[in-house]
Amino acid sequence: MARKTKSKTTSAPAKETVQLTAETEGDDAAPEVEPIDSEDDDDVDEASESESQSESEEEYDSAAEDDEGDDANHPDEESSDFDPEVSDEDEFEDQGSSDDDEDRLERQMKDDDDDDESDVEILEELDVVRSWPKELTGKKRAGGPNSTAVKPADRDEKGAAASSSASDAVTAADADTTAKWMHADDLSSDDEDADGAGNRIGRVPLHWYDDYDHIGYDAHGQRVVKSQSSSASKDILDRVIDAADDLEANAAGNGKFTVYDALNARDVALTPRQVELIRRLQSGAFAHPEHDANPDYVAYFSGVDPEVSGLNSDRYEKKSRFQPSKWEKLQVRRLLHRLKCGSINMDYLEGRVRDMNDLVSKSKDEDPSGDKPFLLWKGDEEDELALRKGPQHMPAPKLPPPGHAYSYNPPEEYLPNEQELKEWEELDPEDRPYGHFVPKKHPNLRSVGAYEHAVRERFERCLDLYLCPRAMKRRLNIDPESLVPSLPKASDLRPFPTAKVVAYEVPETNATKKEDAAVMVRCLTVSPDGQFLVSGDENGVVRLWEVQTGRLLRSWDLMLVLSVGEENDDQNDKSQQGEPQTKKPVSSLEWNPNRSHHCLLATIGKCAIVISTGTGGPDDSELTDALLSAASACKHGGNIAPESRAAKAVKWTSLQHKKSSKSSSNVNANTPPISAYGTASGPICLLRTNRECTHVQWHRKGDYFVTVSPKAGAAAVLIHQLSKAASQQPFGKVKGEIQLACFHPQKPFLFVASKEHVRVYHLVKQMMVKRLMSGCRHISSLDVHGSGDHVVVGSLDRRLVWFDLDLANTPYKTLKYHERALRSVGFHPRYPLMASASDDGSIHVFHSMIYSDLMRNPLIVPVKVLRGHNVVNSLGTLAMVFHPTQPWLFSAGADGKIHLFQDL
Repeated sequence: MARKTKSKTTSAPAKETVQLTAETEGDDAAPEVEPIDSEDDDDVDEASESESQSESEEEYDSAAEDDEGDDANHPDEESSDFDPEVSDEDEFEDQGSSDDDEDRLERQMKDDDDDDESDVEILEELDVVRSWPKELTGKKRAGGPNSTAVKPADRDEKGAAASSSASDAVTAADADTTAKWMHADDLSSDDEDADGAGNRIGRVPLHWYDDYDHIGYDAHGQRVVKSQSSSASKDILDRVIDAADDLEANAAGNGKFTVYDALNARDVALTPRQVELIRRLQSGAFAHPEHDANPDYVAYFSGVDPEVSGLNSDRYEKKSRFQPSKWEKLQVRRLLHRLKCGSINMDYLEGRVRDMNDLVSKSKDEDPSGDKPFLLWKGDEEDELALRKGPQHMPAPKLPPPGHAYSYNPPEEYLPNEQELKEWEELDPEDRPYGHFVPKKHPNLRSVGAYEHAVRERFERCLDLYLCPRAMKRRLNIDPESLVPSLPKASDLRPFPTAKVVAYEVPETNATKKEDAAVMVRCLTVSPDGQFLVSGDENGVVRLWEVQTGRLLRSWDLMLVLSVGEENDDQNDKSQQGEPQTKKPVSSLEWNPNRSHHCLLATIGKCAIVISTGTGGPDDSELTDALLSAASACKHGGNIAPESRAAKAVKWTSLQHKKSSKSSSNVNANTPPISAYGTASGPICLLRTNRECTHVQWHRKGDYFVTVSPKAGAAAVLIHQLSKAASQQPFGKVKGEIQLACFHPQKPFLFVASKEHVRVYHLVKQMMVKRLMSGCRHISSLDVHGSGDHVVVGSLDRRLVWFDLDLANTPYKTLKYHERALRSVGFHPRYPLMASASDDGSIHVFHSMIYSDLMRNPLIVPVKVLRGHNVVNSLGTLAMVFHPTQPWLFSAGADGKIHLFQDL
């Protein structure tokens, strides 16, 4: 019997169902039951409803019989503990069924049959909702064929049932009549689907469910089965027949209005109230009939006099009550504009004339001709065209005014001769000086006849204006002076050197006593205290000067020192020693920056020579001797490791232990120290490199110094320590030809300049930190500011390049003030000054203020151009150096002169 019921259930047509849930207590609860009882569809007729009800009763009866049979066969077993191997479900599957919906429906029916009455009573006691209530539709009306029958308790009492159904019909009719005029909508909740039976798939395309028998899922996770009787499942012919039946039913008064709900795949019948609401909305009336748009006024007030004590009696006055109206202001402005333009007059404003057209017609009646004199050119036509609305007016270009050649009595130089007339005739009119016009001389103005080409020229002029496009070219009326940056006055930036005060005369030698010959001074350096000046010339002589008086104190001929070095060098043979040596210039000089160390460095040829000046006091002389002790006593090439790279690049030679030799005595004889406390004065030691040495630079502490030999390759840069007479080669290979090198004033950085770049190396980390791209062809000079953040570079292509190391590796400023190559650039150690010397014989002094505020850029202002040197053989000012404590400047040139410029 159970198997037969299952087959009936699966073969029944799909219908809209009401979902039931079965719940039991304990861990062995029965599985969730899916719907098995079908609900009456709104669009199914009465016959189909009765069939479905009888069919569902048979299903319940068969399920009950199956339940009794199961209880009889297995009285001691629960439904949840049955053996799956012998269950009816497996037997049903063995018959060939593969439909999941039918299997699940069979399992739910079996689980529902296994529940006993005790479980149901417990659920009712716990107030658990067993099922969702049915929705009342407008189809079940009193007196209709589909009205709901009232089931009496006793089926034998038919009269009581009839009377009950009649009373219900009357009540339903009264409710429909009342709903037309009363607000009967239930607005207690905004939820349109209170029971949760509607489709809850959200914004999912409905065509995804075209191939399924359901349209989605409800709030409880159950499928919403498509209604087979809906209009969407019917063809066009059935829809036409249903529409005709609905029209006939509506005409008879017992019809219904249905709409298709695509979300739930079913037809929804509209209630009479819903139809009434739609009709009122279409007619433009209020939706609810009970709404009163014009209710009776109720005077809400608290007090005896409603005018004084009303609801708004204590309100503040509006702000618009005591502020001028913007609308009135706009109207007044428009009227004033129209009055100014003449479109209205005072009669119109005062109300004497209602329309301005009356005045126009009246004026025409008074003056029928209407010919009043007016000005053809008022002078403001261009302004009116420029101010009018629409496209911008572009006036035609004006013709140039006539010159002297167009005069009736032109000067003789404007009158062409016969040869010129023949040449003009061969040219086109566009190439002639005056076009078609030929200058002629007339005795008086009355003799001037009509111009024969007047019409032609005017036609060509009009043709050009018509065919040639014109564009408005806006000229920028900018004052050129405004484009120049506003710089402070030079007088406000004092002090800086302005005038030549002291000249240091270089003595002439026998070789320079020729006519128009002078000793070329190539380098300068100043002592840290500013008392002494040292110069080096092209003959290899180093001279010590007194700054204040210009007196020559000492002179050292370094060519003799080179000869001593060659005698001590084992690599030179005797034949080379006897040959006469050519004069070599002193290429670089540098005084020790430490005030306690009175010594200096000079480079000549392949050698760098340490010279003791003998200008120190009692304490400074002892410190200087201690510093030079290792260098004066060095032997066997200095304290350099034999396996190091520097051992092959440089060799230290002492000049103090060779006093017995003749040349050595010539070097040190008759050169007593200037100071009474000095112990030595003159060259102390010599450092010989493999190639020409061109540059030398001290470290700020006065112990280390660096030498540069551009042609030496990897050994171009050598770092030496004077206190230990030791040297080291920092680079294994170099890129390009090294020109200059100097130390950072505060950090362990080394600046190495090639011809085009400046590389910054970290001596501790032994790595390159930054590479500065100067954009120059050949760098000739380099200097670092005392702060260490700014570098200035001079080049042979007239460029002065300023680098700000905090900004970028490109120049911050590039200045081109000189006419020829730059030979020397430098910062003042104390004042905000910078200067550059060039081969044009001039020195440019700049005010270079560097601010501690990182947000402000340096201020660079040219303040003075110093001139005092002559250009000799295309060479001008070769050296320049600032005084360490005063705003003074020393300069040396190719003319053999040394000058001191002071601020006067």
